[in-house]
Amino acid sequence: MTANRRSRNITEGVARAPNRSMYYAMGYKKSDFANPMIGIANGHSTITPCNSGLQPLADAAVEGVRAAGGNPQIFGTPTISDGMSMGTEGMKYSLISREVIADCIETAVQGQWMDGVLVLGGCDKNMPGGMIGIMRANVPAIYVYGGTIKPGHWKGKDLTIVSIFEAVGEYSRGRMSQEDFDGIEQNSVPGTGSCGGMYTANTMSSSFEALGMSLLGSSTMANPDADKLESAKESARVLVEAVRKNLKPSDIVTKKSIENAVTLIMATGGSTNAVLHYLAIAHAAGIDWTIDDFERVRQRVPVICDLKPSGQYVATDLHKAGGIPQVMKLLLDAGLLHGDCVTITGRTLAEELAKVPSTLRADQKVIFPLDKALYDKGHLAILKGNLSPEGAVAKITGLKSPVLTGPARVFDDEQSAMAAIMENRINAGDVLVLRYLGPKGAPGMPEMLAPTSAIIGAGLGESVALITDGRFSGGTWGMVVGHVAPEAAVGGNIALIREGDSITVDAYTLMLQLNVDDAELAKRRAAWTPPKPRYTRGVLAKFAKLASSASRGAVTDAFEG
Repeated sequence: MTANRRSRNITEGVARAPNRSMYYAMGYKKSDFANPMIGIANGHSTITPCNSGLQPLADAAVEGVRAAGGNPQIFGTPTISDGMSMGTEGMKYSLISREVIADCIETAVQGQWMDGVLVLGGCDKNMPGGMIGIMRANVPAIYVYGGTIKPGHWKGKDLTIVSIFEAVGEYSRGRMSQEDFDGIEQNSVPGTGSCGGMYTANTMSSSFEALGMSLLGSSTMANPDADKLESAKESARVLVEAVRKNLKPSDIVTKKSIENAVTLIMATGGSTNAVLHYLAIAHAAGIDWTIDDFERVRQRVPVICDLKPSGQYVATDLHKAGGIPQVMKLLLDAGLLHGDCVTITGRTLAEELAKVPSTLRADQKVIFPLDKALYDKGHLAILKGNLSPEGAVAKITGLKSPVLTGPARVFDDEQSAMAAIMENRINAGDVLVLRYLGPKGAPGMPEMLAPTSAIIGAGLGESVALITDGRFSGGTWGMVVGHVAPEAAVGGNIALIREGDSITVDAYTLMLQLNVDDAELAKRRAAWTPPKPRYTRGVLAKFAKLASSASRGAVTDAFEG
């Protein structure tokens, strides 16, 4: 759709009079129809602190669109709070909400023939859902992140949402007092904004700067701060200019710019969910990007940011240290970014970073120079083997040795695994297997933050492995392997594991192996029957029917032919 096509169609001939009448009812004047119609996909809600501070940013964007000569058209998108739904049946709707958000944006932008769209979101799935919708619509677009939360505090220690999940494990093992447990619970989330570490929301929003679809510096601003309002207004102005230039997402999001985004994710120690989401974004954009491309990038990009969950600092600390632009400047100078990629401003990434210093501030401890990297290679390793021939994702930061061979402890749901951890029935050396939790099996591929945090809280983070065909929160760390594909529900070998089987997890050799011979596996497969669908109506049933393998992004429109 070319710039102002919607406006031109409205003003052409008497046949368009009914269309204009609808706009007159909302206060439009005849002269307004010469200006671009700019959608504002507003994710504001009072469901979660991630999104409860978005309305002022939407108001600022409206003001920015009008000041730039555009007509703002606001419509809503839903959200599911991962933090609130974690460990419950509601968590199954989290990944599904990514698709619902994408569908909302595509439907509103295309159905109303908008000339451009500014997408505003906060919680985890708002970002990939928004970008997928942007790529499908392919009108000039910009993403405005709602901003990070500020850290909570208890007895001089910075807190995030993950602090309370880990406290559950500590308290259950008698390693924490009631006073400290209550203090952490009541102070870990101090106000509005998305979870503060380099978890999924901050991972995806940061990567959008590298992708070229958000303004530089915008992803690490705190939601309550004045600079976030100004950034939303400036984003609107830049978008209206992009509409006039007819600069579309397909001009910006390319294989090279996705590689820039993934490079940034590796350098900052971002969430495992980024693998799933960038597979889906690339699919929506029609770009050839596979799970093996993540491993290719990982091999050449070091981790240079000391950020939670496995590190010490949060997004507001990163912002003070120079933010994502400072990280990207180091990567660009080292030849690890494609500086010729165009951004939403119309300038290249190299041009956008020209004024960013090449040397780090002496008073910051968050970002490291490449020759003093925390890890020589990226942290999101793609493991393969007879348990994951299509691939699985391991997060290996914060570990002394990401290698373990041990007996399988098998669970067909999250709740029974959580009970075993809380009742001290999991021992050092065990390999927990949580299965039937994939895109089709759960359905919805829920995150396993509660069990992984309980393992950390119990002091078993270095000595127990957990593998699953489900997902992990961006706040997860430890010896964890998710996205195992094929999943159990479709007959992947993870469905054939029995209690006590030997399993090897080895992030050095990129192997995930069930140490059972082929003949025995064939015998087990002959006796295996697929489970009945857990849902037969509604969005969960639709997702289970349509979702692709996690190795392809768990997308719902990967139709053959």
